[in-house]
Amino acid sequence: MQDLDFRRKRKRSNNRKPAKPRRTRRTSSRGGLRFEDGKAPLHFAQEKLRRSRVGAKDIVIWAVELLLVCMLAVFLVAAFGQRVSTAGDSMSPALKNGDVLLINRAVYHIKSPARGDIVAFRKEENGHFSVKRIVGLPGETVQITDGKVLINGEELTNHIYASDIEYAGEAEQPVELGKDEYFVIGDNHTASDDSRLPSIGAVTRDEIYGEAWFIVSPGEDFGFIG
Repeated sequence: MQDLDFRRKRKRSNNRKPAKPRRTRRTSSRGGLRFEDGKAPLHFAQEKLRRSRVGAKDIVIWAVELLLVCMLAVFLVAAFGQRVSTAGDSMSPALKNGDVLLINRAVYHIKSPARGDIVAFRKEENGHFSVKRIVGLPGETVQITDGKVLINGEELTNHIYASDIEYAGEAEQPVELGKDEYFVIGDNHTASDDSRLPSIGAVTRDEIYGEAWFIVSPGEDFGFIG
């Protein structure tokens, strides 16, 4: 019986399927890490290349954004940040002697100068800037009679801060303004050299530098020009 059992066990063992031989894995190590079959190093190389491309793209985007910001800053300074200093009290009480003003140069590329605007202008290319208020517009006739400013024969009551004008100058007789000429007067007319003087006269559009809009001088007057 024991011999029979031994034969059965032997038969069963002969019916077992032979075990598959184990595959040998080739391994390589880089930087202390182990990779199988040589595939992992290629994967990491592709990942590194992808990251380098993304990094280069980010740098280009950052450079473009920086360039746009710089261009915008230059435009804002050129359009709204040009500085002009007032000399004298010809625009008192709105402006005082020595006030530093920001000039809006862009506004008159959008619209024409209007009555009541405080503008900076100069009659000569290398001359100093003057700051006055616009009273007469192109095509109008300006005259000063009995201390009052007349526009086309009618008294100007709006956008005029000078009153009881004693010196009429050139405007003692009607002054006809050309298609691009403006008549300017300082609010403090007794201390103002403006369009009433023959040496200044009417101001052309090309001579107007821009509109004064902000006082940057430190102190109580700092802020927008009223």
